[in-house]
Amino acid sequence: MNNKVAIVGRTLEVEPQGLDKMWSFKGKLVVPLEHVRGASEDPGILDDAKGLRSPGLHVPGKWAGTYIEHGEKTFWNVTRPESPIVIQLKDEHYDRLVLGVEHPRELVDRINAAIAKQ
Repeated sequence: MNNKVAIVGRTLEVEPQGLDKMWSFKGKLVVPLEHVRGASEDPGILDDAKGLRSPGLHVPGKWAGTYIEHGEKTFWNVTRPESPIVIQLKDEHYDRLVLGVEHPRELVDRINAAIAKQ
């Protein structure tokens, strides 16, 4: 597990764990739920082009940090062979978050249920 993700009140909180904090240059991301468009599980995204890393880490099978592709800014913190979740955002510094988490399907369902209540 690379990230701890929690819904706290009306916010989504993402906290990289261990050395991932250093590699991703992020201690914590806090996003209002009204800025979350949706979440999905997408193992195929690991094979997509990531774009320009700025700043962050890429070693075979590990992506951590900010990547920019076609004007879209994405925060990555995932290690292969995890099944990453993708969280689409609006009106935020990042357009989406690609995260390795424990129990991805359950987390996707919790995030989508929380934003449906907005």
